[in-house]
Amino acid sequence: MIPEPANILSGLNNLESGKILGIDESGKGDFFGPLVIAGVLADESEANRLQQNGVRDSKKITDKKILELSDWITDNFVHTLVVIGPEKYNQLYQKIRNLNKLLAWGHSRVIENVASENEIDLAISDKFGRADFIENALMDKGKKIKVHQMVRGEAIVQVAAASIVARAAFVKFIAGMKRQFDANIPKGAGNLVDDAGRELVGRYGLPVLEKAAKVHFKNYKKIVG
Repeated sequence: MIPEPANILSGLNNLESGKILGIDESGKGDFFGPLVIAGVLADESEANRLQQNGVRDSKKITDKKILELSDWITDNFVHTLVVIGPEKYNQLYQKIRNLNKLLAWGHSRVIENVASENEIDLAISDKFGRADFIENALMDKGKKIKVHQMVRGEAIVQVAAASIVARAAFVKFIAGMKRQFDANIPKGAGNLVDDAGRELVGRYGLPVLEKAAKVHFKNYKKIVG
């Protein structure tokens, strides 16, 4: 059973009424498109407002509703987005060689962006790897902020809000890619993705995958043979 969010926060130095930065990502399991990390900052009253307006884990919401909710969240709450497009993603992954460390780099940028102009009592992210990955990636302002990773972090409404903002940015990016390449760009990493990748390579040549996809995925080898 997942602990109640209030109980989770009560165990973190009684910060349930403080300014909590929720962080989540979208696109890490998708061959095509970017990796997006978002952050949403909210205190207790703002968190209640998020809940009252139907904010919950983005995986349980349709893309259409996600886009609507994301617009409302970004219009009304402190937030930030780090969008790592495929080309930049591939450059960073080539350098870092570890997805969890790349995620930590993105999470740390979110924390630094928000902390530059806002007080943060606690940052919470969905757990993806060792907690010290984020802590080690933080700079001066971020190092002063307590960071907590938790399994099923979307139980915290600020993290759920971040998951919606991140997913909306991912969906919009994929829509842009469809227009750019005039092609089907499926989500995920299944057989449909392989077929779409082969079609893109057939039309634009192998270098197109560096611009459209995360080339360390197994799909890349399947596509290029």
